[in-house]
Amino acid sequence: MTSKSVQWQKSSFSGGGDGDSCVELASSQSGIWLRESDEPAQVLSVTRDGIAALIRRVRAEQP
Repeated sequence: MTSKSVQWQKSSFSGGGDGDSCVELASSQSGIWLRESDEPAQVLSVTRDGIAALIRRVRAEQP
């Protein structure tokens, strides 16, 4: 599977436009993919457990 064959979703905080400063996320059977819209060839692949742990950590550190 390539990063072009998955459905990328932009964060709702990006305004949904076509700007070049958005984080995009895609899901595949092997895990979760993250990329920045201004560098679409640079894809970070993480496991579902890994991204869940990151989200829990970020939420726990919010004031």
